[in-house]
Parts: sequence; structure tokens; C-alpha cells
Amino acid sequence: MKNKTFFTFVAPSLVMMLVFIAIPLVSVFIQSFYVTQGVYETVTIETCTPSFPTSICESTEKTVPVLDETNTPVTQTAFVGLDTYKALLEPEKVSELISNGQFFDIFNSIDFYKALRFTLMFTLITLPLVIGVGLLIALAVNTASKKVKGPIIFVSLLPFIITPVIGALSIKWLFIGEGLLTRALESITGQEISMFAQGWSIELLMMFYRVWHVAPFAFVIFYAGLQSVNQDTLESAIIDGASRFQRIRYVVVPHLMPLIYFIALIHLMDTYRVFEEIIGFSSEAHVISLQWLTFDFLEPDDTGNRSISRASASSMLTMVGIIILLVPVLSRTLRDQKKG
Repeated sequence: MKNKTFFTFVAPSLVMMLVFIAIPLVSVFIQSFYVTQGVYETVTIETCTPSFPTSICESTEKTVPVLDETNTPVTQTAFVGLDTYKALLEPEKVSELISNGQFFDIFNSIDFYKALRFTLMFTLITLPLVIGVGLLIALAVNTASKKVKGPIIFVSLLPFIITPVIGALSIKWLFIGEGLLTRALESITGQEISMFAQGWSIELLMMFYRVWHVAPFAFVIFYAGLQSVNQDTLESAIIDGASRFQRIRYVVVPHLMPLIYFIALIHLMDTYRVFEEIIGFSSEAHVISLQWLTFDFLEPDDTGNRSISRASASSMLTMVGIIILLVPVLSRTLRDQKKG
């Protein structure tokens, strides 16, 4: 392909990436070093109460926002360097907890580390489950008869079609106090069950939902890959007496390895930004994620202000976390490609 033709096809994508990804990213990075706050002034307010022979007056000082000519609150932006990141990471409090032998309290008392712990656990635990469940479904469908293959594929894809928030709400409604499955479990065990009273049970439900929701995506990818497995190699393995497990391990899995890397990359990038589950399960009191923490900073506080700077810093740290997770997978992929 000629260079001119190549750039003609690629240019629109590059422009879109520059406008909608690169420029906002640079803007967020810059905003993380600045803090914008409202300007306030202290005014003296005199309050008089009618009395005889003269009114009784009291003077009180009150802090009020400074307004401009259009009655809009005046704000000022100041460069604070890494102070926002320090406020988010709280290194002094971390050092104090470690020196007191309370290392694990870091993940309970500081919001960022609390969100980081859940985000990492959620990402790393669901990754092998999604790949494993997706591969098992693909292998099962691949060996099914043609008559039932179509309906099985349709049913298997249903969880992936459902909107994430709706799917999370469906799982929540099944396990809340008056939920169908909660009632069934209580009748079987004879004990009162409250799945949303502890953080660990909520996390388990979230992981179950994520695997149930994303495994169909892995299944579709693996099923397409299975159609290109070398049948001659499989037949040779059968003649040599290889069991089904050995054929999968030494023939099928190596053939699907590039697809496994691809699914791992997509899953790491998507799951590290877990957000829908937090909203769907209403788990903010027990479990939060880095993405939800950024969202919370953007919510107006009691005074109507938003922590734009902290939200920007949280976003940048989330992006750094995704890059760190992707580096091993990308380096392994590049190494395998070089081996060819």
C-alpha cells in the first residue's frame, strides 16, 4: 500500500484520537497540578431587634463568597505542584500506620488505598476466571451438534448483551433481603442471610457478575479461534494416544495463546476501570473503586464545590495503574511475536 493511501485511511482516526484522547489527557494532567477555589471575604453584619427606648443591635462576622458584576462567585486558580497527589496518597498517614504496625489499616482508613485494593483484587481475580470460563464454553459449543449449536451460542451471548448497570441491578435484586435467591437460601439453611451487610460478600457478588457478564466475550473470541485449529495436528495427537486434556493443553491452548493475550489486554483495561458494579450494587459504604473515587471527587460537596484537581490526580494514577498492568502482557506478546 502506498504511503499516501495509508495515511488517507489512518488520518481520520489519528485526528479523532488527538481531539478526544490526547488533548483531554493533557488537560487532565495539567489540571492535577492546579487547584481552583472560590474567593471569600469576611463581612460584618449588624442585626437590630426593636426595643424600648432604642433598638438592640448586634454585630457578627460572616464569611461570604465574593461576587463579580454578574453575581457569579469569583474563583482563583493556584499552582500547587504535587500537593494534590500528596493529599490523595497521604504518605504521612501511611508512614504513621506502618510505624505503628497497622499496615493493613492503610486499606481501610485511606480512600485511595481502599479503592486500589479492591480494584486490583477485582481485576486480577476475574481475569483467569473470564479466560477459563470463556474457553470452556467455546470448547463445549465447538463439540456440540449443529442443531443445538445456534441456540447455545445465542443463550451464551445474552449476559454480554445486557447493559452493565441493569445486569448489576438484576443480581442485586436477587440477593437483597427480600430477594428470590436470598429467600431460597434462608429456607434451605434455616438462617437469616444478608449478602449486603459485609464488604466481602458484596465483592464476591461483583466478581460473579463481572465473570458472568464478560465471559461471553471471551467465548466468542475463542470459538472463532477454534475454527482455525489445525485438524491434521489434532488427528495426529489422537493417533499418538493423546487424551482430550492433552490435546487441549498441547495443541489447542498454544494455538489460542495470541487470543488469550488479546482478551487479557482488553479485560485488564476494562476491569481496572470498574464502576458500574459500584453503582449497581450501591456498595459505596463498603466497597469503592478508583473509577468511583474519581467520580466522587467530581460530585459537588456541601458548599457546591467540586474537587477537580483531586479527580484529575486520581484519573492520572488510575491510568498509571493500567499501564503497569499492561506492560507484562504487552512485553510477553512482543517477545512471542519476535520468536515467530
